[in-house]
Amino acid sequence: MAAAEDMKAPSTTWLESVVGLFIKPTRLQIAALCYRMTVSGVEVLLLTSREKGRWILPKGWPELELEAHETALLEAYEEAGVRGNADRQPYAKFASYKGLEKGLQIRTTVLAFRIEVTEILEDYPEKGQRQVEWMSIDEAIQRADEQGVKRLLKKFKKDMARSRIAA
Repeated sequence: MAAAEDMKAPSTTWLESVVGLFIKPTRLQIAALCYRMTVSGVEVLLLTSREKGRWILPKGWPELELEAHETALLEAYEEAGVRGNADRQPYAKFASYKGLEKGLQIRTTVLAFRIEVTEILEDYPEKGQRQVEWMSIDEAIQRADEQGVKRLLKKFKKDMARSRIAA
């Protein structure tokens, strides 16, 4: 009788465990949508990823001791050497992938916080590890390598145009 019981179909829990090895749950990252006002209009900051040189926003994993908007400020400082005023509420969210060692990728949900930049620093933790550039929103839309960032920048462009009309 024991042999017959050993031959039963695997439990749902066991199957779910196996599936869980291959389908990673979404992870949360925090991004900084850094912008500044210039005489020629609004500029946004993009930088390259360290591994593949893709044009992205400053972003990273949440810091447990910081609020989410403070994490966005920290990422902007560490990766791009900028400081400013961050909105306390997320501006938008988008789906992305985080590349890990040996080519592995995990899905992430990215919360983006707008940061109006007030200071550009000469020295910062990741200086020299990435290219950092200010550009028009249209150029940033063209250069951004992630569809989620492109959509975010298109939304930002519309919102900035609306706010100028209202002003």
